[in-house]
Parts: sequence; structure tokens; C-alpha cells
Amino acid sequence: METSVVIAGFGGQGILVAGQLLSYGAIIEGRNVTFWPAYGAETRGGTVHCTVTLSDEEIGSPIVPNPDAAIIMNRPSLDRYEPQLKSGGLLVYNSSMIDRQPQRQDLHLLSVPATEQASEMGSLLVATLVAVGAYLAAAKVLNPASVKSALRKVIPEGRHHLLGMNEQALDRGIAIY
Repeated sequence: METSVVIAGFGGQGILVAGQLLSYGAIIEGRNVTFWPAYGAETRGGTVHCTVTLSDEEIGSPIVPNPDAAIIMNRPSLDRYEPQLKSGGLLVYNSSMIDRQPQRQDLHLLSVPATEQASEMGSLLVATLVAVGAYLAAAKVLNPASVKSALRKVIPEGRHHLLGMNEQALDRGIAIY
């Protein structure tokens, strides 16, 4: 089985961290994975996205024109990636930051108030992880325990005191689904 997800938002929202987290989670499970990051000239505040492809087989290319799923954290990213998703794909979107409903009727939609949930937790920095948790619950492509284990690889050692909050953010997202 091969599946791909694009994760997109503003710089500073942890978009690339989320992609790395899914990638390491797949590696922990013995799967093949590609991680393809892209960002504008500005890091914080600029547009950032990455594509993660997970597979039980070899992956031919990290470039995915029509992903199976998307985790979308802001309106500009929704405008850009909604049209690119495969028919029948999963669209997880941050309803706290997006002021319109997705237009396509052929997608599975999951509205996640990720920024609101993160604010309740006391840190907007974990909003993307709330959305990732919802994606994990809906897509069932990785075991959430593998992704939680990957946190130690992805989060810098100097921030390991925040591992608990990151796990809680994933759990909040899982509970939303």
C-alpha cells in the first residue's frame, strides 16, 4: 500500500516537523518513506509545505502531483491544495484559521479546530500536531504509538521537556475524529 499526504501552512506552524514526525513514524514501522519539504524565502510567516509518501514497496518518486490526503493549516494552503487532491481523498483542515468551507464534494472532509485546541493547551505551537492526530485517526495509515515514539527523534533534545504537550496535542486530534 502506498499513500501520500501534503501538509501545508505558514512558516512557524510546525509544518516540516509534522512531516518529519510522520516520516519517522513510518520508519519505526519498517515502511518506506519519502519526505519532500518546500518553503518560501521567509521561514516564519511564509508559505511552507511538505509531502510525505509512505509505502510497503519502493517509492518511485517523492514528487506527488495528486496526494491522497492533505493536512491544511491556513486559507492560502486550502486554496492551493484542495484542487490537487485525488478524488475520494481526505482533507483535514484547521477550521480555526480557515474562513471558508472546502468546495469539493468528492473528498472526505475533517474540520479540526486545531488552533483553538492548541490555545486551550497553552501553546499555539502544537496546533499542527492536533491536526496530525486527527489525520492519523481518520486515515489509519500509521499507528499513533509509532508517531509518538518518533517525537524523541524529531523534537530537539533541548525541548524534550515539551514531549508531553506534543503527545497531548496528538491525542486531542485523535479524539476529535
